[in-house]
Amino acid sequence: MAATRDENPLDPSEAHLRRIQERADRMWEADGRPAGQEAEYLERARELDALATLRPAPPEVRPGQEPGAPLVEEASLQENLGEFPALFTDQGETMPTPESREIAREFRDGER
Repeated sequence: MAATRDENPLDPSEAHLRRIQERADRMWEADGRPAGQEAEYLERARELDALATLRPAPPEVRPGQEPGAPLVEEASLQENLGEFPALFTDQGETMPTPESREIAREFRDGER
């Protein structure tokens, strides 16, 4: 059984599509109706509509904090500033390229 448009909640409604088309038409007309670029303006209108739906979450208010007070990060978040997560060892602990097998063996055995 095929799903109809009404069954899929992710499909945009006709009113939503009409709003996007109207926005694209307004932008296209404001730029002097450039020939052959209607599809580009429709894509821009879709992007603007998607961006308009992305709103940041309201800041959480902690107990004892006033709603308009600036948020302060926890001190534990500041501990890792300046750390490089990809470098787990000190750069001096490994030998990047040994010159010979003998030097590599000495380095591995701790003689160098």
